[in-house]
Amino acid sequence: MATILLTGFEPFGGESVNPSWQAVQALDGVRLDDEVQIRAVQLPCSFAASLQVLQENLEHYHPVLVLCLGQAGGRTDLSFEKVAINHIDARIADNAGAQPIDQPVIAGGATAYFSTLPLKAMVAKLQQAGFAASISYTAGTFVCNQVFYGLMHLLQQRPNVRGGFLHIPYSPGQVKGKQLPSMPPELVTEALKLCLPVALQTEQDWLIAGGTLD
Repeated sequence: MATILLTGFEPFGGESVNPSWQAVQALDGVRLDDEVQIRAVQLPCSFAASLQVLQENLEHYHPVLVLCLGQAGGRTDLSFEKVAINHIDARIADNAGAQPIDQPVIAGGATAYFSTLPLKAMVAKLQQAGFAASISYTAGTFVCNQVFYGLMHLLQQRPNVRGGFLHIPYSPGQVKGKQLPSMPPELVTEALKLCLPVALQTEQDWLIAGGTLD
């Protein structure tokens, strides 16, 4: 049975929860059909440890597709990241207390990598179902971008595996009393159920099946 690997982060920045993990944890063990099963893994919000945990799970599950999720406070929708850059510039310290400034994710690595998911088709599917979703061209310079870049670097040795990154807003419980956008993790979970089958297709397959990219 083929595996889709989803990852979310542990809480960071003084928060008690991370909606990225809440959203994917609910799908651990779920089957999309008789041929594809989802596995969910929590990543540490740590520059030193996150890629090691990700690589260990790539080697354990041998997935056909990997989608990593992260919290992006202030985002208003499901933001599918197009590009990861080989650059770290931490505004705050990670959970291990590290705060690297102006450093590469991987020394000597490519300047950037693009997602290999059919992002336009995935966004179109979600928008047609009433979800707020878009393609983003900035994954930041914190651990989220590091994981996205590290994932795509690792997948250079696994050319048949698709990969990408999704930023999601705060959960409602995180913004009580604040004028900030939010989205329930349960809604993110439902969105993933809709767009992951599309992620297994190519955009050409999606169009042939009657989908649109608008």
